Amino acid sequence: MRRGRRKFDDDDYDFVKMGAGEPRLKEDPDLPDEGDRWSTWDGALHGPKPRPDWVRTEYGAVDTELGMLKTGKEADVYLVRRAIPDTDRTSMLAVKRYRDGKHRMFHRDAGYLEGRRVRRSREMRAMNSRTAFGKEMISAQWAIAEFGALSHLWEVGLESGLVRVPYPVQLIGTELMMEFIGDWETGEAAPRLAQVRADREVLEDLWQQMVDALSVMARAQIAHGDLSPYNTMVHDGRLVLIDLPQIVDVIANPAGGDFIARDVRNVAAWFTSRGLSIDVTELIERLHYEAGLL
Repeated sequence: MRRGRRKFDDDDYDFVKMGAGEPRLKEDPDLPDEGDRWSTWDGALHGPKPRPDWVRTEYGAVDTELGMLKTGKEADVYLVRRAIPDTDRTSMLAVKRYRDGKHRMFHRDAGYLEGRRVRRSREMRAMNSRTAFGKEMISAQWAIAEFGALSHLWEVGLESGLVRVPYPVQLIGTELMMEFIGDWETGEAAPRLAQVRADREVLEDLWQQMVDALSVMARAQIAHGDLSPYNTMVHDGRLVLIDLPQIVDVIANPAGGDFIARDVRNVAAWFTSRGLSIDVTELIERLHYEAGLL
């Protein structure tokens, strides 16, 4: 079998269906001696270069599932250790598995998908009519959008240092593997911003980081689309934005400016409730200007 990066097509239904989260029987002779499965790096779409040195690209790496990190309406997230047996070459991954068309919630899809297009009209019609095939395509679109958003923001963050997201390791089907944000030794995830208890000096620093991240996204003409203290983590004093499947192109989407404003209000409300004075209107106007909407 030829190994190497698989050519990716977001309209390729075979690729959509080849999610890697299905368990295999332990009596399968092709399973590794330890762990749950061989690494699925081969055949996946890979994250941007330069890759962090902890990313395991070896074909002999083994994935071991350590438990669930989060369950949600659209996807479940698991903790997976990817390691080379009998070595210390290990990485810890958060593995997000999007639900299929039978189990996902689609009540919010229409607004976020506005402005996104696939190349073939058959797929577009199926998505609009919410057929079983169309729901599978929508599910894949969420995974594709999040992988693309993480890849883009990772590169922007490397250049600017003003926004941080988990490094997107790979995408295969509707399974997205990314950097685990937390303690790699204990497997304990970093806290959400909503869980943080901090003094005023720390809060002011975190708010400035939030403003910087919002500004970087506005200049890139995108909005998180669902930003809140619950999908922002704090790790080693840095904000880390997570949960980006609903990323919005604020130019292509007619409601792009509204998504920017909602992101600002959601996070500003948390900081103001803890004593910070924030001019929300001025910040929204500035971000609209930076995004080219004014």
